[in-house]
Amino acid sequence: MKKILITGAAGFLGSHLCDRFINEGYCVIGMDNFITGDKKNLSHLNDNPNFKFIEHDVTEFISIEGSLDYILHFASPASPIDYLKIPIQTLKVGSLGTHNLLGLAKAKKARILIASTSEVYGDPLVHPQTEDYYGNVNTIGPRGVYDEAKRFQESITMAYHRFHGLETRIVRIFNTYGPRMRLNDGRVIPAFMGQALRGEDLTVFGDGSQTRSFCYVGDQVEGIYRLLLSDYTRPVNIGNPHEITIKDFAEEIIKLTNTNQKIIYKELPQNDPLQRQPDITLAKRLLNWEPKIGREEGMRMTYKYFKTLSEEELFKSEHKNFENHIKK
Repeated sequence: MKKILITGAAGFLGSHLCDRFINEGYCVIGMDNFITGDKKNLSHLNDNPNFKFIEHDVTEFISIEGSLDYILHFASPASPIDYLKIPIQTLKVGSLGTHNLLGLAKAKKARILIASTSEVYGDPLVHPQTEDYYGNVNTIGPRGVYDEAKRFQESITMAYHRFHGLETRIVRIFNTYGPRMRLNDGRVIPAFMGQALRGEDLTVFGDGSQTRSFCYVGDQVEGIYRLLLSDYTRPVNIGNPHEITIKDFAEEIIKLTNTNQKIIYKELPQNDPLQRQPDITLAKRLLNWEPKIGREEGMRMTYKYFKTLSEEELFKSEHKNFENHIKK
């Protein structure tokens, strides 16, 4: 059996990747320190003989016994509410954590795929965003801790590829959604879903004209899987190019949830991107990949998941206590 290490395994996307690779017949080692991950995302794998979990912070030295064929590095806070609260840890996991995992991949002669993000494009001046666009990022703004962590992550990964001949892959992930998202993580889909389920008005920042493009998690995982097994070493956008304004999306949520909430408007956060749409020409050509699940179908499945949450989860103001990590 091929063996794969997946960091950030207890997170939204990481847990779905664990499922996919187990279903493909891999032996999966999941790693997470639960700073933003949730144990319940992996609870269904507790008795699976092909799954092993290690609680560990990837910014510390990593030791894995035996051989290792692949590494997926998905450990990182991924929502503004997280990385604005733990900025140092966000920078460390993108730098020290990536360095540790690249070293592990080199020692094990393993192929490594690192999870980058559309945030490397910042508030883009090119639309839609292609992989050869260098981006428009405020390095010292509040969002810079995440953007620059990911940009450094790409740079050191390519350095290991060029200098050490390491087999590397880089995926630039655009907005992804689906079951297991944290209800109160600050991103637009769980924010709108939570507000609708609690009977609150939906909060739109700015005038709502900013755009996003939402990719269902099943499509995202398929793109990542194909990229890992491809021969391409440079960054590849994986996302859904169907663009929508936040105002129109809020109206879709009100219709989907059959609620009578109003839309209220608040000030747009600093450096919040006004446009976000992937150009997936490269993914289509290299990976024969494009999203299959439309937003209407995907949102129905996501809403069904959120409706299963308990009242305690629904009204919890924060998902995670960061106190044990803030001092590090």
